Amino acid sequence: MTSGHAPSVLLIDSNVFFAKRLVDALKREGMEVVHCTQSGYAMTMIEWTPPAVILCATNLREMGAFEVLSILHGDQKLAHIPVIALSDGGGEQGLMAAFRAGCADFVERRIGPEKVAAHVRAFLRSQRDGFQPTQMLSVDDTALRGNLAHLDLPGVVQMLEQQRQSGALHVISNDLDGILFFAAGEISHAECGELIGDDAVIAIVQRCQGVETGEYKFVPGAETATRTVMGSPTQLMLDALRVFDEAAVEDEVQS
Repeated sequence: MTSGHAPSVLLIDSNVFFAKRLVDALKREGMEVVHCTQSGYAMTMIEWTPPAVILCATNLREMGAFEVLSILHGDQKLAHIPVIALSDGGGEQGLMAAFRAGCADFVERRIGPEKVAAHVRAFLRSQRDGFQPTQMLSVDDTALRGNLAHLDLPGVVQMLEQQRQSGALHVISNDLDGILFFAAGEISHAECGELIGDDAVIAIVQRCQGVETGEYKFVPGAETATRTVMGSPTQLMLDALRVFDEAAVEDEVQS
């Protein structure tokens, strides 16, 4: 699946019409693409010609992204291949389900083939260069916009965790000015106004929900001598989203 320096993508998707458009978009982004409609057949190809990344639909009848990932993780020679879950929707619940399953990333089909392809390109660049969002994306891409804003921050945190990055993630949006320090993929310290530690992480994630403008910047190598965060990044993301959902339900009841 590889030729020269072009990264290879194995696309597993039974939606032939969408897959055709996505294959074309991925090729325009400089990637080589092999498309399979059946995950079982795709898995027989991987051991002989491993791709740089697998982009797999979550709603396949035979095996979706989560099941494919489980098979890969059971084989030491294949466990390193990242899987990006391609979903029809699901929002933050779909995102966190993908990350809990061990997927390297998550993207929704509804954003269109061109944006999915750009997302895959950015992911591969982060794999190659180390995850530095402000370097691998344009300003428009790094902005947290509209109802997709809540997808961005948990995704960034999860990628930093999985790639065991160390540094500081600055998050700025409206009146929010927060910072998360990472040490080998773990959040070690967080600040948001007067809050620190786990409470600060949860507050930052909550306040990024539904914002129309905002940006994040990851500074590799930045350190802090203080450890205030004890929870795992994934668990903190889930806690923040749970509290946000509970607050939304309470507001509806009061109104």
